[in-house]
Amino acid sequence: MVRGLAALPSGRRGKWVTLVAWILLLIPAFSLAGMLGSAQKNDISAWLPSSSESARFVAAAQKFGSGGTMPASVVYSRPGGLRPADVEKANADAAVFQRLEDVTGKVQLPLVADDLEAVETVVPVRVGESGWTGIAKVVDRLKAVAAANGDGLVSHVTGPGGYAADSGRAFGDADLLMIVAVVVVVAILLFTYRSPTLWLLPVISAVAAVFTSEAVIAVLAKYAGVVVNSQSSFILSVLVFGAATDYALLLIARYREELLVHFDRHEAMARALRRSGPAIFASAATVAVSLLVLLLATVNSTRGLGPVCAVGIVVALLAMTTLLPALLVICGRWVFWPVKPSFGALPPSRAGVWGRVSTFVAAKPRWIWAGTAAVLGSFALAMIGMHAEGIPQDRQFTKVTEAVLGDQLQSRHFPAGAGNPICTVVSSSTSDEVRLALSLLPTVATVVQLDAKDGRTLVLATPRAGAGSPEALATARQVRDVVHGVKGADAQVGGGPAITLDMQDGAARDAWVVIPAILLVVFGILVLLLRAVIAPLVLVGTVVLSYGATMGISVLVFDHVFHFGGMDAAFPLQAFTFLVALGVDYNIFLVTRVREESLRTGTRRGALTGLTATGGVITSAGLVLAGTFAAMASLPMVFAAELGFTVALGVLIDTFVVRSVLVTALTLDLGEAMWWPRRVKPAPPTADVGQELAYSGASVTDVRFEEQER
Repeated sequence: MVRGLAALPSGRRGKWVTLVAWILLLIPAFSLAGMLGSAQKNDISAWLPSSSESARFVAAAQKFGSGGTMPASVVYSRPGGLRPADVEKANADAAVFQRLEDVTGKVQLPLVADDLEAVETVVPVRVGESGWTGIAKVVDRLKAVAAANGDGLVSHVTGPGGYAADSGRAFGDADLLMIVAVVVVVAILLFTYRSPTLWLLPVISAVAAVFTSEAVIAVLAKYAGVVVNSQSSFILSVLVFGAATDYALLLIARYREELLVHFDRHEAMARALRRSGPAIFASAATVAVSLLVLLLATVNSTRGLGPVCAVGIVVALLAMTTLLPALLVICGRWVFWPVKPSFGALPPSRAGVWGRVSTFVAAKPRWIWAGTAAVLGSFALAMIGMHAEGIPQDRQFTKVTEAVLGDQLQSRHFPAGAGNPICTVVSSSTSDEVRLALSLLPTVATVVQLDAKDGRTLVLATPRAGAGSPEALATARQVRDVVHGVKGADAQVGGGPAITLDMQDGAARDAWVVIPAILLVVFGILVLLLRAVIAPLVLVGTVVLSYGATMGISVLVFDHVFHFGGMDAAFPLQAFTFLVALGVDYNIFLVTRVREESLRTGTRRGALTGLTATGGVITSAGLVLAGTFAAMASLPMVFAAELGFTVALGVLIDTFVVRSVLVTALTLDLGEAMWWPRRVKPAPPTADVGQELAYSGASVTDVRFEEQER
């Protein structure tokens, strides 16, 4: 397969065919990629566990017009106390709210606080397929009405609808995210290549991969039922851009090596693709298949992330093994200016940083890997303090938003759970009994019967505790226990606290099922690639240890440096998926080269040669991917900042510690046992040790080895 692909973009005619094919592909792709926003599903069901009671509540509440609605709370307050005119305005505004487009169901009459300093109106807002985007427009209209003719009256829109609107605005900054990511990557590539021209080709190819993947996902969402939401959409662009650039770095490094020993650049590219192709394909396969394992998840936001990002990785692979090689061959050697690789020139010396690292690791490998593992393990212990029960709604953003201001105002004058009730659909014949039972709960502030239709009744219970708090979640469990204990109630319980509860339960279940499945898949791919058992066990073990250390450090930083309010319930699983898949990436790049070198010189020398040969390119790749994910901090959302920080940190640990120190030291200590049950028999030496350790990439040994192959 690799040889077949290598022949097309590297051929004298094939390079032009490849370029024309991509141009023809990108013409509709640019247009289709623009449809991705409209193809997103950001309604409640796109995030809930598919089998949860909250999901069943959404279906049951459709008849009341509430299944696809979200309450938005408009809160008014005046310093020094309300005036009679303020209450009149709130009543008049409520009538206007009722007539607004996308306000469905009955707007509740304004409620005056006991301290007579605030008044609140709850407005049910329809959640269409556009989700947050549509809600944001309605919330803007609510805000405009509330702010008009207030004469000093303060008003804010909060509640689930207000927070959803703020989330939609935050995700609207995804274009800024890509601009930041591109700037970061360009800076790293300029530093890596020290060329004013070479960086253009991988960036052009990566951008083409992003647009193409977005186009493919938009088509699949419309015609194949693939679910994509705002979260998976922006993660897709970050992942594709970063992974594509990584593959580009690996390919260009091999291509540069081959240009030293091949006069014909077409032949050099064909050789580069054949030699780097297996590692790139294995890397992409590992990431893509690991992501597809997320289909086993029950939380829809996690489940939908799998196929979306897996498709993106496949597109990135195709772009970097077809479009980029074609562009490189078309441009020729000049694109490397000012340091063009000339045929017959000596390869770059290995007597640099990575040569010194290999010497250090080779001195006492057992002590080094044991000490490194102990340090990483100590960091992993900090995971004990991890709080992944969800992020309180007033701490979801890295800045103060409209909804947060309203929430603060609301909490000063109303019960903490006001505007975010626990909603129950019950049989109308038992509604009175249900309301009485709920009103007796000490953790419930108020109980209201909102509507009745077709023998079913909608009942709202307002918790005394704030939304998202442990107390509110406990109240949701109590409400479920009570209503399910009423004979004949046939109840479904949903609403904000119940949704958070179901998300936590679903995320916990998914972690126990998906994490072992990902480890088995990764292990299986490594066994097929390396045709060994010990090496895959070593690689999987090191990336799991790296994940633990990364999460431990992240917990400490989030709690004591950034002072975040917690982690999303699905965060540990999503972080695990990306960190393990991407961490194995760099191990694959290293170990495939080590195995290749071991076939010539033995495992010990092969490990040192592989480290020094791949040190520069893998370090650059790690910096690129870390920088790309770190750009996620440009979104003003805590979960985006947490995911970006954690993946960036994990990639750096994998690049600078796990790959360069831990894996290399373990390989040196295990020796030939690394490749068990196969035995690695090195070829007869064709160059002295000094030559092999003095050069990287296509050394004199490589040239003689090629002659033996011929």
